[in-house]
Amino acid sequence: MTRAALLVLADGRFPAGGHAHSGGAEAAVRAGRVTGAASLEDFCRGRLHTAGLVAAALAAAAALGCDPGELDAAADARTPSPALRNAARRLGRQLTRAARATWPSPELGALARAFPKGAHQPVVLGLVARAAGLAPEDAAYCAAYESVGGPATATVRLLSLDPFDATAVLARLAPELDRTVDRAVAAARRVPEGGADELPAASAPLLEIGAEEHAAWPVRLFAS
Repeated sequence: MTRAALLVLADGRFPAGGHAHSGGAEAAVRAGRVTGAASLEDFCRGRLHTAGLVAAALAAAAALGCDPGELDAAADARTPSPALRNAARRLGRQLTRAARATWPSPELGALARAFPKGAHQPVVLGLVARAAGLAPEDAAYCAAYESVGGPATATVRLLSLDPFDATAVLARLAPELDRTVDRAVAAARRVPEGGADELPAASAPLLEIGAEEHAAWPVRLFAS
């Protein structure tokens, strides 16, 4: 394992398409639920403990070598919003393309053939981490951080929020991110014996509702 690979994978400049998605922040800003640094922190905290926890567990399970088809079905079941499912698969397809050029592996090739329209992004992320020689904890950290880093970056653009304030939000959430990763990896390690039902299914109804409303907007800055 080379820890430097984690830096490459987690780098916002890695061409996986995440920059085009706000993680629900655009809809939350329009609805008035995110207006500044304090409400951004609340939004990110909620996202971390729901969508972030689920994504981190899926990524960790994929990195452990669990069946990606079973994990993809589990991700579908945990994503009620069609708009969010479509976004997750688009991101998964883009990540698969970037990763196959960066860390070619038979598993990524098989995934691309099995899911030509893209598997859910956290599942792909776990397989990419596996191909890069990273541990399940590394995959979980990438997924958990993405769940809050994306909205924080998007809010800088959406609200002209001071980037220092947005970064401070992420720093304050760091201890909770550590705990979320611990929970996610512990759940993922139960999957080989207990199946995908061992994975968390934390829900965030406002994210789902906001995603459906956002998908219908005629003009939007972010894809989701």
